[in-house]
Amino acid sequence: MATISACGEWIVSTCDTKLISIHTKQDREPFVFDCSAAEKKPKDTESENKSDDGGAEETGNDMILAVAVSSSGRLAALTDDSKRLVLFRCDSPWQCISTRWVVRRCTSLVFSHAEDQLLVADKSGDVYSFSVGESHRAGELKLGHLSMLLALTLSPDDRYVISADRDEKIRVSHLKSPYNIQAFCLAHREFVSSLLIPAAHREWLLSGSGDGTVILWQYESGRELQSWDIRKLREAPSSTQEGEEEKRSAVSRITSSPDGHHVAVQCERVATVQMLSLEKGSEDRLTPSHQLTLPHCPLDITFDPQGRLWVLLDSGDTPFLVYTHTQDGWQCDAENAELRRVTEALKPYWEALQPLAVAESRFQHLYKVNFDNMESYMEKKRLRLEQQKSHWGKKRTTGSGNETAATGKKRSKENKVK
Repeated sequence: MATISACGEWIVSTCDTKLISIHTKQDREPFVFDCSAAEKKPKDTESENKSDDGGAEETGNDMILAVAVSSSGRLAALTDDSKRLVLFRCDSPWQCISTRWVVRRCTSLVFSHAEDQLLVADKSGDVYSFSVGESHRAGELKLGHLSMLLALTLSPDDRYVISADRDEKIRVSHLKSPYNIQAFCLAHREFVSSLLIPAAHREWLLSGSGDGTVILWQYESGRELQSWDIRKLREAPSSTQEGEEEKRSAVSRITSSPDGHHVAVQCERVATVQMLSLEKGSEDRLTPSHQLTLPHCPLDITFDPQGRLWVLLDSGDTPFLVYTHTQDGWQCDAENAELRRVTEALKPYWEALQPLAVAESRFQHLYKVNFDNMESYMEKKRLRLEQQKSHWGKKRTTGSGNETAATGKKRSKENKVK
């Protein structure tokens, strides 16, 4: 899984087992953290982390599964396939604060805005809270879903924790008492893959789904405000095959500019980014504004503190692009000095970190599978009725023959008596 994040003056990129942090302003040595060379799980915790079926301990491949950056940019965290949870302080230089262990492989991380908690959602549907100040304390179970969790976020005042799962549900719970559910946001027809509270409106929630839609909510009441089918906003595909692929193009990332005036939406295996803009009026609205056409499919997107959009591409030659908003729309800033610095710093690592093909969707296995067994049932029923009909037909024929033979014998005996 390849990601990109802005962490203050650092651009953080992850792929496979490595996290690479590159300073955008100065020519410094990048900070590199390799999970394959990180602290191993202590033996005294192995018995506590058995596989789901109670068997032997699962062996992970150290691939990074999720990354989070705090709102101030002072903290960062990652979790990997070996169930590590690593906390960093993003000073100059970066420091690894702690390595802890989670019960199940995680799917999403988020820091509280007070930066005293790190919330972790896992594949079994549970959310754990890890202390930032007590960096070696074990996690505390906060809430659970009956389905795999895919996205997690917090309201700006840290009052609500918002969690989204594979079964199309978005739940708004009180963080201090998670058993107290404030609202559900229900409208998606497939798994919910991305959540975002835009900076300009603290009461709004944007959600993206495997059904290709983005929905704007008033999350405290669970009321739907707006909805867009991102597939319909794109230009028509050039071939039938591309059209079939785009039918299952999950929204993989929603991100907002620091001022909240722009929202970028990324879909899997599609070489475009859809931009939404805040439209001021009696009632503020988001409206589709621009569509960025990219030379390669994007792996991840993020806004930096200056409001520029960074795009991580599936390309070894041009791994990054930067877009700047102007009066004429969004323009690619190919001559940006920070872009050159980050690209040059990443290139030595890129061959070893070349991500998996974009065609290998990380959401593909989450789609519902519909089994239309009515046709096969009706065919089996027809064959069964034909067999029964044939069987009873043979029985009647045999029975009629026996009856004729018996009648003939009876008449023969009567003739002899006479």
